[in-house]
Amino acid sequence: MAPLRIGIMGCASIAVRKVLPAMASLPGTAIAAIASRDAGKAAEIARAHGCRAIEGYSALLDLDDVDAVYLPLPNAEHAGWIDRALAAGKHVLAEKPLTTSASRTRELIAAARAAGLVLMENVMFLHHSQHVAVRKLLADGAIGELRAFHAAFAVPPRPPGDIRHRADLGGGALLDTGVYPVRAAMTFLGSEVDVVAAVLTRRHGHPVESAGQALLCTADGVSASATFGIDHAYRSSYELWGSEGRLVLDHAFTPPAGHVPVLRLERRSGAEEIALPPDDQVANTLAAFAAAVRSGRLPDNDDVLRQAVLVDDIRTRAKRYAS
Repeated sequence: MAPLRIGIMGCASIAVRKVLPAMASLPGTAIAAIASRDAGKAAEIARAHGCRAIEGYSALLDLDDVDAVYLPLPNAEHAGWIDRALAAGKHVLAEKPLTTSASRTRELIAAARAAGLVLMENVMFLHHSQHVAVRKLLADGAIGELRAFHAAFAVPPRPPGDIRHRADLGGGALLDTGVYPVRAAMTFLGSEVDVVAAVLTRRHGHPVESAGQALLCTADGVSASATFGIDHAYRSSYELWGSEGRLVLDHAFTPPAGHVPVLRLERRSGAEEIALPPDDQVANTLAAFAAAVRSGRLPDNDDVLRQAVLVDDIRTRAKRYAS
């Protein structure tokens, strides 16, 4: 079967460092073209991958030999270009978050369904097998009944001009790192968790929040805390706390392909560390996207929309602080 021909809409760091190498190595995907507003940048990256360089994103969408686009643009630019890509008949893999609002996310999901096109949000950690192992232990009663879930994802500060600090480009900790612990809470507690309270903190004169925390809860009282930031020592972890024990996973959200995951299981009888096989969540995500396009089975995207609703709720309910 011919590989899925994907056009790259933008030369963001995540595309160059992670997605393009994985895309080039998979038999089911091929890099058809790389587009940038900067013709020189597009040419440089295209040379490294033996494909065409395209100046401008509209020109990429006009290419007949591009089946789908991967979109790693700043958050605030997602919705408009997703809309245009769908109108051009292209399947879309877009970096998270899909858009900056639940209402716009709902519109684009509906547009993709109506057009029979795959629209997929690139939340890659969902495609790593370590979380399957966690769910199995939880289902097997390894920690008894789940009582609480805690997750944190934070990264060190970027230079002042970085897009994460620009409100006009959809920057801020909530959309950059907050999506991960929120989606993890949905994964283990169910998509119908609700936002109970939230805090967003703006530091060092930044125009957007640099830290935050949200408290979520299920209808039967199982709580989740989601902590996030873009001005922190690095942390990427979650823990599930049950009636009879605790499960802890570090490197939960962005592990490299060669990383050996280690689950820590703590019970009254003692603690043990369970080593899991390495996995490549980037390659898995791309393979899942290509498989969805080939099969014609459109993702329902209900969890993508629910995630967007929760993010909107966090933004609306949050108490805001500055330091």
